[in-house]
Amino acid sequence: MGILTKFLGKRIDLYLLLSVFLLTIGACTTKRTNVRNIPTDTDSKGTIKISVDETFKPVIDEQVKVFENTYPQAHIIVEYKPEAACFRDLDSAGTRMIIVTREPNSAENVYYQDKLQFKLSYGILARDAIAIVVNRNSPDSVFSRENLKAILDGSSEKSYKVVFDGLKATSTVRFAIDSILKGKKFDTSRVKAVENSRDVLNYVAANTDAIGLVGVSWIGNPEDLEQQRMLEKVNIALIKCENCLKEESDYYLKPTQRYILSGQYPLTRGLYYIAKESYPGLGRGFAEFMWQDKGQLIFKRAYLAPAHLPFIIRKTKINK
Repeated sequence: MGILTKFLGKRIDLYLLLSVFLLTIGACTTKRTNVRNIPTDTDSKGTIKISVDETFKPVIDEQVKVFENTYPQAHIIVEYKPEAACFRDLDSAGTRMIIVTREPNSAENVYYQDKLQFKLSYGILARDAIAIVVNRNSPDSVFSRENLKAILDGSSEKSYKVVFDGLKATSTVRFAIDSILKGKKFDTSRVKAVENSRDVLNYVAANTDAIGLVGVSWIGNPEDLEQQRMLEKVNIALIKCENCLKEESDYYLKPTQRYILSGQYPLTRGLYYIAKESYPGLGRGFAEFMWQDKGQLIFKRAYLAPAHLPFIIRKTKINK
């Protein structure tokens, strides 16, 4: 009986020792996991990768340049691609933030909150416009939204070739489907896809029968020498005013900041950041920079309409 008691006692001691060992291993594993999850960046230093709609390359290049000069320990690695590819990147661990032309929808918000266990942060940075560009020798440089719809769906008598920065997944294509065609389908014989916005401009410059759609930051900045040289080869078309007073209903407008903000230029859209951070990290720091004064001025200089900077329009009279 004494031998059995000693044997059982030793087994209990062994079980206790094994339990303590397993608990210790579990605590160490948890500790290692927590250490691994400690952020390595702040809102002003570190390195992150972001994906950006290719339409906005000129202005986002400038935003990153100024941000990194302001915060020398911060490094933003930017990949420019079609909008749909940016949203796919948001689902990967390596991409911290995307910059695109729409907010996440309700289904995407639910999906990411379930996956990440925290909410996405997002907001508007600026307002953009789609510029319609034509060859300098084109007979037409004035259109309405209905004219553009007829050209895209093939019902127009004019046989223009409409050039996009990619056919399937770009924000410009999505805008044309949602806001110009409004449910109708492209006449594929009239639509041409090229690789990016610069290629759109080059194609229109070389072909008198082409109409191109590009973001205004690619062609609307009079202080950009490259854009000014391109404007010697292409024209920015005038588009019929919408949301105008009755006496202004026959006005045709270019995509200037005034008409983008007022909504009178019809082909406008927002520019949004979507950040995947549960703490004040570099993605949110960069987003905050873009919607504060310095970043908003960069959007203004790129001839987008800043979303958070007061933009005052005054009527003036010039005396000759």
